[in-house]
Amino acid sequence: MVSPVVVAIFLLWGTLFQPPKAAAFKPLLQGGSVTHREITHMAILRKTAEVCRDIATALGRDFTLAINNRLTVSAVQQACATSPDSSSAISSLGFYSAITEIYLSNGAIDVAFFLSAAHHIDNEAFGEGRDLITSGLAAVKASVRQGSYISGRITLGAVCHTLQDFYSHSNWVELGNTAPFSPLIRRELPLNNLADRSTPTCKSCTGKDCSDNILPEILLHKKLTSGYFSLVSSTKPVGKCSHGGLLDRTSYRDPTGGINKDDISSSHGFLHQRAAEMAINATMELLQDIRLATGNQAFLRLMGLSQTSVLAFVIDTTGSMSDDIEEAKRVSFSIIDSRRGTPKEPSEYILVPFNDPDFGPLTRTADADIFKARINSLTASGGGDFPEMCLSGLLLALAGAPPSSDIFVFTDASAKDRELKSTVQAMIERTKSTVTFMLTDPFSFRRRRDVSQSQQFNSRSIPQSDIQLYRDLAQISGGQTIEVPRATLSQATAVITDASTSALVTVLQVVRSPAIAENVSFVLDPSLSNVTVYVTGDSPVFTLYSPTGEPTHLGHCVLMV
Repeated sequence: MVSPVVVAIFLLWGTLFQPPKAAAFKPLLQGGSVTHREITHMAILRKTAEVCRDIATALGRDFTLAINNRLTVSAVQQACATSPDSSSAISSLGFYSAITEIYLSNGAIDVAFFLSAAHHIDNEAFGEGRDLITSGLAAVKASVRQGSYISGRITLGAVCHTLQDFYSHSNWVELGNTAPFSPLIRRELPLNNLADRSTPTCKSCTGKDCSDNILPEILLHKKLTSGYFSLVSSTKPVGKCSHGGLLDRTSYRDPTGGINKDDISSSHGFLHQRAAEMAINATMELLQDIRLATGNQAFLRLMGLSQTSVLAFVIDTTGSMSDDIEEAKRVSFSIIDSRRGTPKEPSEYILVPFNDPDFGPLTRTADADIFKARINSLTASGGGDFPEMCLSGLLLALAGAPPSSDIFVFTDASAKDRELKSTVQAMIERTKSTVTFMLTDPFSFRRRRDVSQSQQFNSRSIPQSDIQLYRDLAQISGGQTIEVPRATLSQATAVITDASTSALVTVLQVVRSPAIAENVSFVLDPSLSNVTVYVTGDSPVFTLYSPTGEPTHLGHCVLMV
């Protein structure tokens, strides 16, 4: 279920290693011309600002940001912020990361589908191109409704590429149109007045001057056409326009030249700026369609801007958790209740149980009481052998949750699917989510139920290598790994609740394995309050000193062993 999303994320980076392009607006960087990146970036900023303006107006708040092509990520994010916490640098980073995911997916089309006429609306492939756009648009809306925002962004980027290319590769701008071609995103509207395959559309350029190579009768009757393109063959229907450019073999065959407006040096580069502005407006029209279908808040989450947080729990339901699952429920309820009525009250809650060999399904709701009832219905059973599908459950939560989510994992077992570590790590880094593991009783012998024989037997404790796997993932995310015997479960609850309700800033995080004796210094800004020092490990011995050298307890210290 999540594998295609994960794979697609890595494929996006292929856009950084591209062959020479002649089939689209330039994907990322092109001096003096407007690129796919800039078109996508400007459209998202303008539409997101409009959404936040409309929300502010509905709530009776002022919105003073001018909406134009000079918007920046930080300016839009700050204008959209509804609380001091939501205006943090982390929120800006989430917004920037979401935009980056979209335009990298946009650019990746030139790698994966370089020779596809439909993906670039070359060769008069208007019907095929519209099919790609409308089916992709439906997939984006479905992903947003399911909360699969990363998948939605990847699809959105691909759709935007084809939509934007229409305005560079067709003669829509040359026909004098000043508004986007709406039938491209609305399947119910007809594709009228298309030049058929037997209708000539161009004449040869005069040398390098292609400013009047579209036939007068095509312009007069407003016939819609696009240029033909091929790397390997000069063949094209008689009298048809070519895309143009050094790599387009068809442009050397009568009628010569081309009509693309990919950059200012293209065959119709004199219309490049108009085509780019039209592409921005068309992308905004597409984004508006998504907004109307999914709602303002879901649209903002798609853009990496969540005006409230999302809370996720990944809970082991194997037989060995029969005693500890009640504690997992209690801790979960404590976290949920501690956020109610605060600026950190979640807009959604996500639950992913895991067992062996199954994990999921993912449950999502905006109602805290319904969510608590769903958690309360969990029971512990099955499992058989010791390791469980912990990372698969975590990966499902990461794929389904928006960026910057708080995810809590409860288990007493090793990960059977530890080969997913690198994938989980990549998703944590991509989504900027915080993952905290609560490992219950990992140091003691405990009873597990063998399902096949219905017998109880003693299992080994979690190997240190597996505990280290959880520690590594938690550290990458900025979370914690809390390893507790039953006697200190209540203390662990206090740590998790405290960490989940405060506006945490990590001043220093040090991990040592094996532990060594050393002095660690850190500096605190006077603006910080409620400073907490967490020392975790197997019976650690430590002393805290003030700047004057006196032993002290700074704020409060929580010791977990």
